Amino acid sequence: MAWGLFKWLVDPTRNPLAAIHMKSVSNRLRRYGLRYDDLYDPMFELDVKEALNRLPREIVDARNQRLKRALDLSMKHEYLPEDLQAMQTPFRSYLQEMLAFVKREQAEREALGALPLYQRSIP
Repeated sequence: MAWGLFKWLVDPTRNPLAAIHMKSVSNRLRRYGLRYDDLYDPMFELDVKEALNRLPREIVDARNQRLKRALDLSMKHEYLPEDLQAMQTPFRSYLQEMLAFVKREQAEREALGALPLYQRSIP
């Protein structure tokens, strides 16, 4: 019962409030030319850092370029031009598959009793 309610709450195809929220997040990401996966912080979660290390260099470079552009636009109190905003794809994922793979691998290592690849301490 609770799981069904949770799935309904976060599914934008079934819950109109979730759809409104998704559209709002999409508009904010488009203004700066970001994707949703760009919001993951590799310094906070070490699984994200590991997943970024395993991605091809071109994808990581494109992510860094988007983040630099967003910081520059934010500092100037500007947004991307409308024509570039229309080209943005904020919910096209590039990190989720690798992140899920890293988390499955980590869970498998813990199940087998192996030592972790990295320490999970936050500075």
